Amino acid sequence: MDIKVLGPGCPKCKQTEEIVRQAVADSGVDAQVEKVTGVMDIAAFGVFGTPAVVIDGQVKSVGKVPSKKDVLAWLGK
Repeated sequence: MDIKVLGPGCPKCKQTEEIVRQAVADSGVDAQVEKVTGVMDIAAFGVFGTPAVVIDGQVKSVGKVPSKKDVLAWLGK
C-alpha cells in the first residue's frame, strides 16, 4: 500500500502525518508512508488544500486532519 501525506510542513500537516503513521503501525498493514511537500507535486494530485492524504493514488482527505479512526477505515481495519 502506498500512502502519501501532502502538505508543506504546517502544524496540521505534521499532525496528519503522525496520525497516519500511528494508524499504519497499529493496523499491521504493509504500507509505505511518504511526505510530499512540493507545491507542484501536491497540485499534481489535483489537491489545492492541505493537509491531504492519498492512498494508492486515491485522494481520501483534503483540507482537514483526519481522525485515526478514519485512517484505519481507509486501511481496511
